[in-house]
Amino acid sequence: MPLLNITVIRGRTPEELRQLLDSAHRAVVEAFGIPERDRYQVVDVREPDDVVAQDTGLGFERSDQLVIIQVVSRRRTAEMKQRFYELLAEHLHRDCGLDAKDLIVSITENGDADWSFGAGRAQFVTGELA
Repeated sequence: MPLLNITVIRGRTPEELRQLLDSAHRAVVEAFGIPERDRYQVVDVREPDDVVAQDTGLGFERSDQLVIIQVVSRRRTAEMKQRFYELLAEHLHRDCGLDAKDLIVSITENGDADWSFGAGRAQFVTGELA
């Protein structure tokens, strides 16, 4: 936890996708202070015509390298979220050559009872996880 749903436009190699996932995970670990093996990521590869991502009036020109990341997470402070956005942009630029204007991130928060990691139990509620 957190769970990252990552949408990209078709055209990246498996190696490029792996680098993108690894870079995003490093940003999550660093910003949110989670354990290294606390990794849940799903990649959704779309055709170019399946994705519309305009600039919300900010003047950004998007490319076919667009990455949209939806994060589902327990509550995080505004400072942690801002640090995550910064680290994510830095890591993806350094490791993948991604222009920060091609990165869109949204975080949805939920509570402890909203997670089950298996075995039919809510491990944050049962105390199996802290």
